[in-house]
Amino acid sequence: MSPRSRTGELEQAVLETLWSAGAPSSGREVHEKLADRDLAYTTVMTVLDRLVAKDLVVRERDGRAFRYAPRLTRAAMTAELMHEALEVTGADRDQALVSFVGEASADDLAALRRALADLG
Repeated sequence: MSPRSRTGELEQAVLETLWSAGAPSSGREVHEKLADRDLAYTTVMTVLDRLVAKDLVVRERDGRAFRYAPRLTRAAMTAELMHEALEVTGADRDQALVSFVGEASADDLAALRRALADLG
């Protein structure tokens, strides 16, 4: 799998913070939102830099600092991860999809049916 498809727990928490913000955030703002984790500011900045390198977050200059935003919505990132997972299955792609659907909850199956109906 590509490096983008794997995020650590702290990287995921930073992404969640950026998605919740709804607008580009400074490193300081992200750090403040994660205050309950007792993280150093430099740790948050390192994670943001890692997410930029993985192309999961975009960075734009704002004066002397930067503002960060997720490159994709939660839904789009989930879809991208699913596509990446299917790409590595090769010939087992059909079986992987059957297995996924076989283990899906009733709510997930209903959502999948709705999505397929909307496409067709």
